[in-house]
Amino acid sequence: MAKTALRERLLAARRLVTDEGRADEARSLTEHVAAAIDSDSTVCAYVPVGIEPGSIAMLDVVLARAGRVLLPVTGTTADNSPAALRWGEYQPGRLLAAGFGLLEPAGPWLPTTAVQDASVVLVPALAVDRTGTRLGRGRGFYDRTLVHRDERARLIAVVRDEELLDDLPREAHDVPMTHVLTPGRGLIELG
Repeated sequence: MAKTALRERLLAARRLVTDEGRADEARSLTEHVAAAIDSDSTVCAYVPVGIEPGSIAMLDVVLARAGRVLLPVTGTTADNSPAALRWGEYQPGRLLAAGFGLLEPAGPWLPTTAVQDASVVLVPALAVDRTGTRLGRGRGFYDRTLVHRDERARLIAVVRDEELLDDLPREAHDVPMTHVLTPGRGLIELG
């Protein structure tokens, strides 16, 4: 229940940010993201939609620096439970509308275990705390997926400055983030 109320509060605060404010934050994130990316590497990222921090321009910077960007493809099991994410290669201009209002890469798609190839995983979040606990939307796609990551990979939650909190409720299945990326503070190591 505490997580549900916190999610609602954070989403309400995001909705109050003007389009201009979101665009300014997206530009700042784009400027900061290159410092987090190794050249000639694989990065798992996401396509921000609606009021999520980030932009397509940020993905383009990541692609130019890394050389390979994988984007998540959502799916559900036979009983409509969230499944671990599959991945598709980011190709500018080739994103398709998908479930949950998302934009996803065109196929062919790679299995969940493709996340093992990434040295960096940019993860959408509603908030993250200083120990690395991440608060997502609550469906569990990323928690089911990140257990397959390379243990050395940097897991970077992308949030607004106000969404880096001192403490969040943590559950046993939560995969901790190693870093956070914010518009005003850039890349910060957590833990």
